[in-house]
Amino acid sequence: MIGRRLLVAAAAAGAGWVARAAWGTVPALGASRSAIRPYAAGSPRYRDNRFHNSEPSSSLPSGSQSGLAKAFLTRGATGRPRRAIPLAAPLAPTAAGELAVTWLGHATALIEIDGRRVLTDPVWSDRVSPSAVLGPARMHPMPMALEDLPTIDAVVVSHDHYDHLDQSTVVRLARTQSTIFVVPVGVGAHLRRWGVPADRVVELDWDESTEVAGLTLTCTEARHFSGRGLARDTTLWASWVIAGPRRTVFFGGDSGYTTRFADIGRRYGPFDVTLLPVGAYDERWPDIHMNPEEAVRVHLDVDGGLLIPIHWATFNLAFHPWDEPITRLLDAAADAGVTMSVPMVGQRIDGVRPPEQKPWWQGLA
Repeated sequence: MIGRRLLVAAAAAGAGWVARAAWGTVPALGASRSAIRPYAAGSPRYRDNRFHNSEPSSSLPSGSQSGLAKAFLTRGATGRPRRAIPLAAPLAPTAAGELAVTWLGHATALIEIDGRRVLTDPVWSDRVSPSAVLGPARMHPMPMALEDLPTIDAVVVSHDHYDHLDQSTVVRLARTQSTIFVVPVGVGAHLRRWGVPADRVVELDWDESTEVAGLTLTCTEARHFSGRGLARDTTLWASWVIAGPRRTVFFGGDSGYTTRFADIGRRYGPFDVTLLPVGAYDERWPDIHMNPEEAVRVHLDVDGGLLIPIHWATFNLAFHPWDEPITRLLDAAADAGVTMSVPMVGQRIDGVRPPEQKPWWQGLA
């Protein structure tokens, strides 16, 4: 009898865990393919019901999914620091500055440019997953509460993967801010599905622009992919040019290396600051995630001034050691004569007068 009760209790506990894992996953998936298609169909990048990169690209080698899943399950502590990641106390001046970047972790950054503020790829959730209990977990707390953000003039989103587009964060931002969301074609359907008013959503294709609060926001090319469920590439992915009257910033979002970045540099550069992804690379997906050396190459291609690395340290999404992106980036930047600043999570970097670099990451991995 006791054994039977234990089995029943275990089954109930298991069912409860499954229910918690599944709770909220359907809304988090976002809009359906049919809801996205009317917006996507007009893009020259959209063929055969999906978006395409300009250069042939593969997100994973054919037939590698099972081996990759095993590698993730058996990687152990690879990619995680041994000690707590230090946080800086974010500084948010009452008036936005001429040029500054506060890195909040991964691809989330608060950009001050010509007296305006732009928030990139905002993710405040603890996991980058449709589930609250499954999926990659944050390796450090957010350095500031979402409700403590200053007034945001625009939010830009690079693509719809969970580590760049977070349902909970979008809903809270729409409630607490009157900001405009500027997104690649198709991504707006997710936001409208989550209740963001249509008049606060601007969807752009590559090389299309919009004006927000005196800033010109231009959707530019990236080499990546998209998808929140089983369907892949139903929405577009992008990098972004953020241009004010005096200053210009390039936000790389998430991308592999492509020669198209040189075209962006010729057309929209030079840039005072570039924010470029340097982590989550692997030889199994070289087309869609750049490595640190390629990030330096992109910085040079777009004619950047100060390089600020993003897309590392926050979520363990690959197999390299936690600090490897920065150690490799430092060497590559030094060899190329590139000026860079590696902010602590939460640190505000003055893009005009960058502070002296302190190697805060040393000894953590």
